[in-house]
Amino acid sequence: MNNNPNQAVWKGTGDQATQDNPLGRVLKLGLDVHYRQVTVAMQEDGGRIKAAGKMGYELFLNWIQKKLAEGWQMFSCYEAGASGYWLHRELVALGVKNLVVVPKVMDPGGKKQKTDKRDSGQLCDSLDRYLRGQDKALSLVAVPSLEQEEKRALIRYHRQIMADRSRCESRGKGLLCAQGIEVQGRWWQLKGWLELQRDARLKDWMKEQLMGWRNKILSAEEEQRALRERIEALAPAILPKGVGAYSAVVLEYEIRGFERFKNRRQVASMTGLCPGIHISDGRGKEGSINRCGIGLVRWTLVEMVWRLMIWQPHYAPVRRLATGLVKSKRAKKRLVVQAARRLAIDLWRLATGQTTPEKLGLVMQVNRQKK
Repeated sequence: MNNNPNQAVWKGTGDQATQDNPLGRVLKLGLDVHYRQVTVAMQEDGGRIKAAGKMGYELFLNWIQKKLAEGWQMFSCYEAGASGYWLHRELVALGVKNLVVVPKVMDPGGKKQKTDKRDSGQLCDSLDRYLRGQDKALSLVAVPSLEQEEKRALIRYHRQIMADRSRCESRGKGLLCAQGIEVQGRWWQLKGWLELQRDARLKDWMKEQLMGWRNKILSAEEEQRALRERIEALAPAILPKGVGAYSAVVLEYEIRGFERFKNRRQVASMTGLCPGIHISDGRGKEGSINRCGIGLVRWTLVEMVWRLMIWQPHYAPVRRLATGLVKSKRAKKRLVVQAARRLAIDLWRLATGQTTPEKLGLVMQVNRQKK
C-alpha cells in the first residue's frame, strides 16, 4: 500500500517495460544497502539473476549512469532502514525507477544462511515477481518528501532528548536508592533538590555525581521545551479538543500525511491496531492486534483516546469508556484499541474533507501556538 507521489508503483510492468523500451533492454537490480557500500544483484532482460558485486556509493552511481547510457531501462529496490531515502532520490534523479520496501527475512527454505549477496539476489527476485503483477512479493514504504523528513527528524530529535532526560533522572535516583535515600517525585527540581541537600546521609561524592546528572537534566529540559513549541506550531490552527497540538503533528508526519490514503482500511492498517486473524476451514478466531504499523502512531492514538475520555466524553468511540460502566481491565484495553482505530479513521476523514466535526460529535478548539 503506497499512495505517495515520491514513490511510484509499477505492478504488472515487467512485460510492458520491454514494449516501452525500443531496444528491449530491461535491467532489474536488488540492492543490499549498508553504510559504506551497496551489494548489487541484477537481472538482464528477464534472464538469470547474477551478482554484480559490492561497490562504494560513488562507484555505484557511476556504474548506474554507464548502464543508462548503454540504453538499459532500470528498475531497482532496497530495504528501508538506517540508510534512509537519499539513495532513492539519487537513483530517481538519474532516471532509475526505484522502490523502497519493507525489510523482511531473506531465508527461503529456512537454510539459516544470510549474506549480502544472497539478500540482494532475493530482493532482485522479489522485484521481478512484483513487476510481473505479484503485488504481495514486495511491501512498499511511503517515501517522505524532504519537508516531511525534516519535520519528522525534528520530532524524533525532541523525543530522543526527552529519553536522555529520563535516563539521567533514573541514574540519579538509582544512586540515591543504592544508599538507602528515598526521594519523592522529581528529585532534580528545586523543591526536591533543596530537601535532598538537607539529608545527612548525602555524602560529598554523591553530591558531585548528582549535580552532574541534574545539570544534564536541566539542560535537556530547557532544550526540549523550545523544541516542543516549534513542533506544536506546525499543527493546524483548529484541532479537536483533547487531541493536542504536539500529538497531531506527530501523527501527521509519522504517517507521511493523511491525503495519501484512499480508504479507511489503509488508515487502520497503518496504525497496526487491527486484530490478528487465524482462520482455517471456516473456523478460527481473532487475536491480539497485529502491530504491523508504526509503533509511535499507535502510542499517540491511544494517548489521544485517554485524553478524549476527559475532554470529549460524548464522542462516540470513547463514550462507553467515559461512562465508567466497563470495569474489566481487559475489556477497557479492547475498547481503547477500538476507539484509537476509529479515531485514526475519523481524523483522516476530517483531514480529507469527507466529514465535519459536527457529524462526528467533536468539539474543536484553536491551537494556542497559532494565536
